[in-house]
Amino acid sequence: MTSVTMADSSKPSLLTQLREKSEALRAEGEAARRPLEDAIRDIDHVLWRAFRWLDEAIGHLAVIRPRVGHTFHLGTLMALERPRFDRGFVSFRRKPIVSLEVLEHVELFYRLDGEQPITLRVPPMQAAAVEERLRGSTMPYEYQTEQDERRVVRFGVFRVKPQIAASVRLEPDYREQTIDIALRNVDRFESLHLAFQPHALDEAALEQLVKFMMGETSTFLRLAPFKLLRGVRNEAPMSPAAAFGRR
Repeated sequence: MTSVTMADSSKPSLLTQLREKSEALRAEGEAARRPLEDAIRDIDHVLWRAFRWLDEAIGHLAVIRPRVGHTFHLGTLMALERPRFDRGFVSFRRKPIVSLEVLEHVELFYRLDGEQPITLRVPPMQAAAVEERLRGSTMPYEYQTEQDERRVVRFGVFRVKPQIAASVRLEPDYREQTIDIALRNVDRFESLHLAFQPHALDEAALEQLVKFMMGETSTFLRLAPFKLLRGVRNEAPMSPAAAFGRR
């Protein structure tokens, strides 16, 4: 007698099994992404709020043009005391992440002006080192040599415009859920980085940031830990012409 093997109609087909497994995994993935997407939206909201707040604040400061209570030292060469806030603007850039379009960064540029041009007379052997410091400061300058009656170079003369280009950059790390705030030339000729938790970057923190920019208090530096940077890329010094050429 010949036996015939019949398909078990009670068992789901292979295609049905694959469909059920893929749908279950897809649901798990969506559930896992939802908290991340919510966190990304929250950070993006914090950055938009900071952009709008800073944009208005900078507009008012450009009208008032207050003096800034900082002294900027260029080593022992010079000190620029209490420059005046001149002007500034806030910009942003967007990028796609996951399925969202979010802010890549918010950046505030502003310029401080001193009263009088500064003249530095240095020995010729020191001119290269002084020029390097000036380039890092962002202050515009002109250089020429000073010769004696025998046409021997005695001094290198730098004529410096007391204009400081400063910036504050808010850059989110959506994966780590932090916001890196980089301060450049805000209270000195160098950069500082702080790592903020998004919820800590509220209006009170933004107020402390502007007060720090104006030299009224350094409380802002105590609101978040300093960020240790490894493998930071070399960035070209920001010139006033580059920062404000469009204004």
